[in-house]
Amino acid sequence: MSSDKTITHVILTGGVGSRLWPLSRKSRPKQYLEIFEGKSLFEMTVERNSHLANKVMVVGNVDNHQLSGKVMEKTSTSYINIIEATPRNTAAAIAFAAFASEPDDILIITPSDHIIDKMEDYNNAIQEAISKAKDGFIVTFGIIPTKPETGYGYIESKGDKVLSFREKPNETTAKEFIARGNFLWNSGMFCFKASVLLEELKQFQPDVFEKSQIAWEASRDGFLDLELSMEIPSISIDYAVMERSKKIKVVPASFSWSDLGSFESVYDYLKSKGHSTDADGNMVIGCDKHTTFLGLKNTIFVYTETANLILQKENSQDVKDIYSQLEKQNSDLLN
Repeated sequence: MSSDKTITHVILTGGVGSRLWPLSRKSRPKQYLEIFEGKSLFEMTVERNSHLANKVMVVGNVDNHQLSGKVMEKTSTSYINIIEATPRNTAAAIAFAAFASEPDDILIITPSDHIIDKMEDYNNAIQEAISKAKDGFIVTFGIIPTKPETGYGYIESKGDKVLSFREKPNETTAKEFIARGNFLWNSGMFCFKASVLLEELKQFQPDVFEKSQIAWEASRDGFLDLELSMEIPSISIDYAVMERSKKIKVVPASFSWSDLGSFESVYDYLKSKGHSTDADGNMVIGCDKHTTFLGLKNTIFVYTETANLILQKENSQDVKDIYSQLEKQNSDLLN
């Protein structure tokens, strides 16, 4: 890495992980759960990028920034802290990181709750993205898909050119994407020069640019003001910039990747790491007590102090509906 360029790893920590309730709560979102060999996803994210960047920035919120701080302390990582007063989606979060940087700084944006394996492929993808970012492109990482997943958005590509961004598909469309062979999973990871991202945001979504800038300039010690933040439109970076800009490139990446967005993906990951299941594929998460499953197959038993969940692995996308119901009832079980 040449010393003249600052490369900043920006970690986005929003999101509660409603599909991982009751493990994931507002007080302890999924990226802070130390259920992965004694580490949290957040800690793994910090470590994975520590040798790729010479600066770290954490964009968090008033509810979770202490949890992030503990991880940064545990890994003895010094960092720039940006604390949102209220979630305003990814366009604003990424704008704040860019405003907090020098124009020529290269930013690598990653969520804090992803699992990544095949590190050599990952490092190669990052280096390729950095060189494209230096040439003035906004780079998105497209993961070569391993199955017709309906939980992810897709990028239709040709080489490093993006042809289109697609919403999360249904089963039929997902199968069609895989069959066509030039569709990648949209990983939510990006790389760009701070100034390039801000220029594009200003052009395509001037309201987000201006209101984020006002909120950023009024911030104190990284804490953003609530009233000024409420003025910022809540828009994703995909919609604000990625789907409109002519400066987008995609790096098709073959590292293995999951957003661990559901118990099915947590199950698969834990199983690959030797977490035990019984002969019928049943798994216990969060509890060491002896548990016997009788007449059940591929069931996941999730134990927490105040709530348990027993689910059929295949139904893991529906957990968010339980979360929504509890939200309507204003339940303490979400805290």
